Amino acid sequence: MKMRRAWAAGVSVVALGSLGLTGCAAGGTDAADDGNVTLTVWQNSTTGDGKQFWEDAAKAFHEENPDVTVKVTSIQNEDMDGKLQTAVNSGDMPDVFLARGGGKLADIVSAGKVKDLTDLIDDDVKKAFGDAPFSAFTIDGKIYGMPSAVLPGGIFYSKDLFAQAGITEEPKTLDDLEAAVDKLKDAGIAPIALGAKDAWPAAHWFYFFAVRACSQDIVQSLSTDPDFSDPCWLTAAENLADFAAIEPFNDGFLTTTAQQGANSSAGLLANHQAAMELMGAWDVGVIASLSPDEKPLPDLGWFPFPEVDGGDGEPGAMMGGVDGYSCAVDSPKECEEFLNFVSSKTWQENYATAFQTIPASQDAKGAVTDPSLIPLMEAYGSAPYVSLWLDTALGQNVGNALNTGVVEMLAGQGDPKKLVDSIANAAARG
Repeated sequence: MKMRRAWAAGVSVVALGSLGLTGCAAGGTDAADDGNVTLTVWQNSTTGDGKQFWEDAAKAFHEENPDVTVKVTSIQNEDMDGKLQTAVNSGDMPDVFLARGGGKLADIVSAGKVKDLTDLIDDDVKKAFGDAPFSAFTIDGKIYGMPSAVLPGGIFYSKDLFAQAGITEEPKTLDDLEAAVDKLKDAGIAPIALGAKDAWPAAHWFYFFAVRACSQDIVQSLSTDPDFSDPCWLTAAENLADFAAIEPFNDGFLTTTAQQGANSSAGLLANHQAAMELMGAWDVGVIASLSPDEKPLPDLGWFPFPEVDGGDGEPGAMMGGVDGYSCAVDSPKECEEFLNFVSSKTWQENYATAFQTIPASQDAKGAVTDPSLIPLMEAYGSAPYVSLWLDTALGQNVGNALNTGVVEMLAGQGDPKKLVDSIANAAARG
């Protein structure tokens, strides 16, 4: 096979980088007659420090392994899933590719396209990471991905805009959040940025309302038993509809993207055009890349998704994901060697710094210094449980139906019952 790359989906390749070279054909491993190997990596950072991290890692690995050239292809996050699915269907897989675990990864594993890494991960890496990050990539007792970051979600906000609106405390309950929305609107500030054009950011709101409304058993059984008959799912949809009715989101949220440019939802927060955004831990780095000086936002804060009265959810439960990378089933041994290389303490620290996020390695968490990530890590450490993003847990087909259904409801083209019915119907089709 030919070698290629890595965690999201689509068709357009936004940037290329490899040891200072440009111009890389899509495809997997190339092994030359002289024994040299070319390894191709697909990852989803197209600009700034994140893209530079992968270029630096490729160069450093090549220096230690002169017979291996690592070609890194940068793909826009929203394009990754589709592009990877095309590679699966064509049989022309990248060697290293971004993976989010759950049902999405299970679908590719079931197609026989992913290498079993269970016995190929270095013991010191397993010890440093612990069991939890690997759970998202464990299918039928086997590990099919190497974690790179833990990415729990919550609400990022501008402390300056909160102060401007007279908000003195972070919201702890849904009533508190609604009161904050009212104060921000009275102050002429868009309360919450939402990139609903990309669908999944809008669906995050349903995910978190579901974590508050549904029990842990119901939420965590979705990957093996996607049953939406429990009334808690309708409660979650109704709670979201009621919250949306107070008009908390930025004007034009249905056509706003999540992470692409200053007018995206992350860009609105980065440029103080909106006060809040519900997002995963990666948002800190995205916001920094979109701020006027392309540096971390000095007044950025974070608080957990508020508690909601009347639900069966565990207080403090979180929704999130684990970023990671997998190897194609017929990739060379250099694939797992590269993943072990970038999972060392030094490179995990570099990853945390480049992406302004929480590394998977416990040994590297000292590299996390952003003030907004400290409370997030503390909440993550004390959470009774952390569920995978629902679309990740459910797999691409059902997950896409869920995400699309949420946007339709927010656009006035559906209601809570229609949303739950559409998810249940998609799950029944498999």
